[in-house]
Amino acid sequence: MRFDVLTLFPELIQSHMDFSIMKRAEESGVIDVVTHNPRDYTLDKHKKVDDTPYGGGAGMVLMPQPYVDCYESVNKLAGQSITLMMTPQGEPFTDKISNELAQYDQIIILCGHYEGFDERIREIIKPREISIGDFVLTGGELPALCVIDSIARKIEGTLGKIESAHDDSFSDGLLEYPQYTKPREYRGLKVPEVLLNGNHKLIDEFRLEQKIIRTKAKRPDLYEKYKTKETY
Repeated sequence: MRFDVLTLFPELIQSHMDFSIMKRAEESGVIDVVTHNPRDYTLDKHKKVDDTPYGGGAGMVLMPQPYVDCYESVNKLAGQSITLMMTPQGEPFTDKISNELAQYDQIIILCGHYEGFDERIREIIKPREISIGDFVLTGGELPALCVIDSIARKIEGTLGKIESAHDDSFSDGLLEYPQYTKPREYRGLKVPEVLLNGNHKLIDEFRLEQKIIRTKAKRPDLYEKYKTKETY
């Protein structure tokens, strides 16, 4: 899987790739994360990429020329590539969308800054717009990293065992079951006996029960969807 990220601050993306699971995934060739800086494509001698908004208003707006030229310079894999724009106006990012995007061979991501993109960038590039929540950040790099990290987990070879991703919260519409490790008892709190007896059928039943209980308590909205699904 190749990620091409258009960003004014490539260091923010690259630094995340220097640690832990993402670093191992990139070193092993499972994923490849490449940054492209629109400043390198501006025709302005001062490397300017933003200007004041027509009609007035606070802040600066990202100019179309540097972003469109930068985007058009990216080598796209025909039929296997999709372009995303990180924006609070986009559709909410979910595990279902993560699974869908993990089927592509290339994802191009546009990261905004300041007051956002000149509308003509949207009209020319026609990206799929993605939001990680109903709040606004100073730039699109953190949302882009969330998307990259989430998708990378779905790709064989990123995690030690791909089953780890299959058991994550939201993978089946429920939150993940509680996890335990050594010691068996800590400050009077014991690991549930069912997890120690080696009976995998009982363990699976216990974990499903705990997932339902936890989801009902913490995310009743998800529980209602799950309950409706189970009815049919």
